[in-house]
Amino acid sequence: MKVRVGVNGYGTIGKRVAWAVTQQPDMELAGIVKTRPNWEALSAVKRGYKIYTLRDSLKEFHSRGIAVQGVLEDLITSVDVIVDATPGDVGATNKALYERFSRKAIFQGGEEPGIAEVSFNSLVNYREALGRNYVRVVSCNTTGLLRVIHAISRVDRVKNVRGLIIRRAADLKEVKKGPVEGLVLDPPKPPSHHALDVNTVINDLDIVTYAVIAPTTLAHVHVLRFTMERNVSLDKVLDSLANTPRILLVDGGLLKSTAELRELARDIGRPYGDIFENVVWSDSVYVRGDEVMLTYAVHQEAIVVPENIDAVRAITRIAERAEESIKLTDESLGIKRWL
Repeated sequence: MKVRVGVNGYGTIGKRVAWAVTQQPDMELAGIVKTRPNWEALSAVKRGYKIYTLRDSLKEFHSRGIAVQGVLEDLITSVDVIVDATPGDVGATNKALYERFSRKAIFQGGEEPGIAEVSFNSLVNYREALGRNYVRVVSCNTTGLLRVIHAISRVDRVKNVRGLIIRRAADLKEVKKGPVEGLVLDPPKPPSHHALDVNTVINDLDIVTYAVIAPTTLAHVHVLRFTMERNVSLDKVLDSLANTPRILLVDGGLLKSTAELRELARDIGRPYGDIFENVVWSDSVYVRGDEVMLTYAVHQEAIVVPENIDAVRAITRIAERAEESIKLTDESLGIKRWL
């Protein structure tokens, strides 16, 4: 029997999670919640999704000729789990509804960690989410950090991590946020919130990050420096990166920009031109003694999608092992299959 999943919020993350749910053999998309009858609501209609809305929005949907199945509460009562992909801080309000109807829920990284019983990353702490009622999938940047930290920690113990997060200024559709001129320290004083968020998953890791907002919409870029417990070799670092799920090594001589990466994703037919993987430039991997440095790209719109799918399996316990869920998710979404 398939797990019935509802997606509350059909924006940048919600529409991608909804599509990903439809690709899973053990899940069924029961419907999505949209508060306004805009172009994204029309795209949901085109995909054949059942649309729910808020009571106050029913009249507006009807006036636009968009059929709705019911209101948010109707969807909640018809599912096993809700993926809350509403704007940051809205999930905290919605949680009371999920509790009222005794429904499990998955929140996004824009919510405070206290909203959930565990902050989640598939590679790092899948077991901690098993059977929980409320799980928070950490943000795009934190997801990217945790994947790479996991990969490097497989080589040897990591003593500390220092990093620079070069953040995209806005998503493609966020026209009110751009254009942006200049590079903005966010914040000027370290650590940026990304390091703090990593510590909600790996609480004893010594990590400090700086963050800079750049005038681009395509992706984030991270530059990390690791200090290891012992000296390590370049070959072992590259091997661990290559053999870690959701990390893709690319040749900087062939692809050296986020623009080229996004164009390639579109060329090969990825939905929305999405990149679910951390894309590590193999040329950037530098190893000297106990020091490891590397650079990689994070597609902010897509990277947390597979983690949301894994979180559904973890809290409903339809997959007890991380390896089992990751393999199924990655196969269904074509992760690490590029050419």
